[in-house]
Parts: sequence; C-alpha cells; structure tokens
Amino acid sequence: MARRPTKTRRNRIIQFRCSDAEHAEILRRADRAGYPPGTFARACVLGSPGPRAHRLPPTNKVELVKLHHEINKIGNNLNQAQKAVNMGRLPPIAELKTAAKDVSDFRNWLRRALNLAADEDDDLAGDGQ
Repeated sequence: MARRPTKTRRNRIIQFRCSDAEHAEILRRADRAGYPPGTFARACVLGSPGPRAHRLPPTNKVELVKLHHEINKIGNNLNQAQKAVNMGRLPPIAELKTAAKDVSDFRNWLRRALNLAADEDDDLAGDGQ
C-alpha cells in the first residue's frame, strides 16, 4: 500500500515592517507577477511560490474604472426607461438604442479588463449565451 505524502503545514508567520512606498512597490510587483503578496514574497525568498500556489487573473485597473462609470450610465438609462414604462408610455427608440449600445460597450470593456478574447466570455455567462 502506497503511503500518502504528508501535508506541509504552514503554521508560522513572518512579518516585517516597510515604508508606505516599499509597501506600494511590493504590492505593485506582486500584482504584476500575478500573485497575492504572501505568495509573491515566498517566491522571492524561497525561489518558488509553493506547490498549491495559483496566479491571480490579470486585471486592468484603468479599464475597471471605466467599467464602473459605464455601469452607472447603463443603470441611469434603464431607470429612465423603466420610469417611462411605469408611466404608461414607451421610451423613445433612441433611448433604447443608446442603452443597447451602452451594454455592448460595457461588455467590450469588461472583456478588455479581464483580458478575455471575444469568445472566452461565453464561459462567464453561465447560461450558454
């Protein structure tokens, strides 16, 4: 009967002090490497991030800020259209076209922020669209 390898327990914590600038630089480098700061530090000191380490998905923070603004615009457009429907009138076709374009732009920005190809985001939809 083969023996199961023993699990390495990481029960020790190493802390060190750094300046605000050093902290920001460590976080920047960890982000660029795609690791959380602790995993990045282990990789720098020991030469390996560890057997169970996984990289974080890359993000584009500039694109995410644009996404935040865009989702607010889309929400406002949808609220205006819903208000018109509740008042018994259909929103103008131009408003609906603008909302549809905003959703399309939002989807494209989301692809860029998540570094996805056009066909890769289908997996994120979860509904087969």
